[in-house]
Amino acid sequence: MLRYLAGRLLRAILTIFLVIAFVFFVLHLSGDPAMMILSADAPPEAIKAFREAWGLDRPVWEQFLAYLFHALQGDFGNSMRDGRPAMQLVLERVPSTLAITVPAFALKLLIGIPAGIYAALHRNSLADRLTMMISVAGFTVPSFVLALVLVLVFSVQLGWLPSAGSDKPTSAILPIVTLGVAGAAILARFTRSAMLEVLGQPYIRAASAKGLQWRKVVVEHALPNAAIPTTTIVGFMVGTLIAGAVVVESVFAWPGIGRLLVSAVSNRDLAVVQAILLLVATTMVTANIIVDFVYGWLDPRLRRGGTRGR
Repeated sequence: MLRYLAGRLLRAILTIFLVIAFVFFVLHLSGDPAMMILSADAPPEAIKAFREAWGLDRPVWEQFLAYLFHALQGDFGNSMRDGRPAMQLVLERVPSTLAITVPAFALKLLIGIPAGIYAALHRNSLADRLTMMISVAGFTVPSFVLALVLVLVFSVQLGWLPSAGSDKPTSAILPIVTLGVAGAAILARFTRSAMLEVLGQPYIRAASAKGLQWRKVVVEHALPNAAIPTTTIVGFMVGTLIAGAVVVESVFAWPGIGRLLVSAVSNRDLAVVQAILLLVATTMVTANIIVDFVYGWLDPRLRRGGTRGR
């Protein structure tokens, strides 16, 4: 198991490095922050001084090496807007983002997994068709469209909930529902497919032929095996808790990391964008490591060098 996890950890470190390099070079080659922050009408002397102050006058590869050197020491640069440490700005927004993404994740699990299991156990029934129809609608409708519909119904028409902001406890309800619906729909379809695949296996028919109660067959044989592939999509959802909130936070004016990312990109605040994307990448990689660990625990063949699909 240690050798198995060590390989995954090395892969995770390489992935984070590649993300850092890709984001750094794309951001630095996509435009001049001095022109965005100072405007094109600023005196050439001011623009030159700004570039020198932030090291933008040096070659990109040299800036990248300097960034890596300082990042390894925990220094991820300062915001070009207010001079504060970029990672500090990002971490200040984490609680606000988690306040809507964690309940949304719980909502996905509470709705998606039971709905998928129920639909699989009642295949081709009216309940199955209705569940799948709702799930298709849930993940095909863009999140910003769903958010606007919810605002129109529950804020404008009914006046039950705030349409934006975070000054009231009820302000989080619409963002949570918006994030939770799409994830629950995806999870329901994936869980249904995993359950149907397991229910069609010979060992399920053999267990039924031995006279075991169907409930026992489902609980002791079908569900544990269906949980193995379902772990993948659940782990992916954990990894995208922060990244998935960008659109929703912008629509509902929620003061989280997603809204900060939109503002930093539009303002060309490179250090803040890099800090956010580094945090997102680290979260996703960590989630994948946890998924690999769970896979190795659920399926011992992986620890012996097998593959998930074997």
